[in-house]
Order: sequence, then C-alpha cells, then structure tokens
Amino acid sequence: MTPTLLQNDGVGSLPDRIYARVVEAILRGDFAPHNKLPTEGALSAQFGVSRPTVREALARLRSDGIIDSKRGAGSTVIRAPGTPMVVATPIKNLADIERYYAFRSCIEMGAAAGAAKFRDADDLEALHAAFAALNTAMEGGHSGAEEDVRFHLAIASASHNPFFVATIATSVAPIRQFIELARNVTDKKSPTRVRATQAEHQAIVDAIARRAPAEAAEAIRIHILNAKRRIFESTPLP
Repeated sequence: MTPTLLQNDGVGSLPDRIYARVVEAILRGDFAPHNKLPTEGALSAQFGVSRPTVREALARLRSDGIIDSKRGAGSTVIRAPGTPMVVATPIKNLADIERYYAFRSCIEMGAAAGAAKFRDADDLEALHAAFAALNTAMEGGHSGAEEDVRFHLAIASASHNPFFVATIATSVAPIRQFIELARNVTDKKSPTRVRATQAEHQAIVDAIARRAPAEAAEAIRIHILNAKRRIFESTPLP
C-alpha cells in the first residue's frame, strides 16, 4: 500500500478509516486470500497511528470474517470483502462433476490469461516456487493436494484480479476433493501419469512467463480437461 497518514484525512474515526484502507488494498489485490497482512507495527507506521487504533480496525476485520488472527502468526486474509462466506457446493453425482469442471475451466482460463498479461517478476517467482513444490510432492508419491491448490492460487494471484483470487479460493474445497478422489485412479502415481501432469503444468507456467494470454488460457483448459479425464478414466492418457 502507498504510505498514507490518516490523522487529518477523511471523515469517521481513525479505526474506521484504517479498516476502509485495508479493505481497499485487499480489493486491489495487494493482499490476496491466504496471504498475511503487515504486522500491527507496520500498519501503525504506515498510517501514523497507535497500535491500539490499528488493533481496533483489525478486530472489526476479524468480526466481518475478512481476516483471521493467531497469536504469534499475525493476521491472514480469509476472503475478499464482499464475497459470501459459504461452504463449497457439494458434489452429489456425476452430473455435478461435469458442472464443476465446466465452471472451473471458465474461471481458471480467465485467471491464467490475466496472469500472463499482468504478472510481474515477484508473481513469476512465486509461481515457479509453487510449481517446484508441486513437482517435489508428485515425484515423492504424495497426492500433492496442498501444493496443487497453492499452484492454482499463485496463478490467480498473478492476475492481480481479486475477483479471480476470491473465486478460486472459495473453490479450494472441491478442487482438493477431486485431487483426493484422483488418488484412487489406477495409474495416478505412475511415472507416466506424473510426467503427463507435470507437462501440463509446465505449459501453463511457460505461457504465463512469455506473457501469452491466449496460450495460457488454452494450456489450463487442456490441463483441466485432462484432470477431469483422470477422474473418470483409469486408462493412461494417449
């Protein structure tokens, strides 16, 4: 956030104005869901107010379900302001699986295209780190559920569009559900299946790195299509 002193700025109490500025920063994408906010001390210096004043603003953010705070770990953004606090839509049948993947494809193609267009050097570094962690998990024979979620959130974050970030974050539960389901597919952990999945991820990363929005969208479309096939089919991809 741009350094701003609030002592003589705007109307309302200081905690109210700090609350509003933090909300604005989250909506701009400065702080994405699952990312930490600056410390109380940093925010205090940022706005030129006391820590108790910052603490009061953070308490309101917590009560509104926007952040979560843990002693010794600071505050983490849970969701973008304005996004509903809802439980992920349950998957009840095969038709729901088809609907889920159709929805996921639309959202993530947009996020990948945005990432290719707007990503910066820090975004690319974070994306490479998430990709490397996912590869390590898969090559080690693990499900890679957590790592896969972080990889897709890194793509969304690189789009600098808080609506993509918030939507994909609220889809984390069904994404993980299907990742765990995919563990039961016969050749999920085979070297062939691992290499195929890694190649799909690599194509997405490469397109984002090249700033090629159409290619990034197509790469993630193919990946999600194949992910669906891996759920329904136990035969290796051609």
